[in-house]
Amino acid sequence: MKPLSEKRILLTGGGGMVGRNLLNAATGLNIDHPSSKELDLTEAATVADYIRDTKPDLVIHAAGKVGGIQANMADPVAFLDQNLAIGRNLIMGAFNAGVPEFLNLGSTCIYPRAAENPLREEMVLTGELEPTNEGYAIAKIAALRLCQYIRRQRADLQYKTLIPCNLYGPHDNFHPQKSHLLPAIIRKVHDAKLSGETKVEIWGDGTARREFMYAGDLAGAVLRAAHDMETLPDLMNTGIGHDRSINDYYQTVADVLGWEGEFTHDLSKPVGMKQKLCATDKADAWGWQASTSLADGIGKTYNFFLENHVS
Repeated sequence: MKPLSEKRILLTGGGGMVGRNLLNAATGLNIDHPSSKELDLTEAATVADYIRDTKPDLVIHAAGKVGGIQANMADPVAFLDQNLAIGRNLIMGAFNAGVPEFLNLGSTCIYPRAAENPLREEMVLTGELEPTNEGYAIAKIAALRLCQYIRRQRADLQYKTLIPCNLYGPHDNFHPQKSHLLPAIIRKVHDAKLSGETKVEIWGDGTARREFMYAGDLAGAVLRAAHDMETLPDLMNTGIGHDRSINDYYQTVADVLGWEGEFTHDLSKPVGMKQKLCATDKADAWGWQASTSLADGIGKTYNFFLENHVS
């Protein structure tokens, strides 16, 4: 295989949080990252032609239709259909064009809703999925299984999948109603600090536990994988290996931002699953660990927020 510096890389999803953090970290590499306007990933023939014409050595697949619970429940057809098409078109387009390496990025939603924590790679398809994002999960499972089937038939091809835990960081979505947990907390605490509010509300009792990794650490894992695809496991969780309570995340954000108010709890609000933690045994054995502490990651994310979202 070619050294990473000589590989022609096709990156999908270059405009998203994962893609943009990867591009920031991948200085000096030959990365083609067409926008959705330049390359419609839902069109099989278009994707096949593009891959055949550009001849990448490695495809990094980070694109997809994403959204929160409400969006998934409102339009499950699109979340299944579009993500299924995108995954299939890219993987089969690369396979048919003879691309030797394909790095597929999955999601922890592929794990059964009732699976015991920590979530291990062999738990895929051992139980029912979470109904609220089942369509998205089915599409992600199909993509990772397709990569595994290709490996069974052609062991010389490196078609593999990383499964990141929840992410946060620069280029995240900080919209008050549409953002995920950590950027939402940053926005709420920032607004409270700015307005002089002394109280911030937390949905539920705050004891539910979540695992969050800084997006720059995932970029590091992707680059390490791109450099060493042959030793990468076929399916590998990419997380930090421990979780924190929602209350802990709120308090850490308050500490980093210097807000000294108090938190209240609205016990009438939904809180979701009590825990979602990835096992990191395979990543540990492969020799990779996330390196950014929660406080440092929140600090970097807050600086990005101040520079890009506060006028």
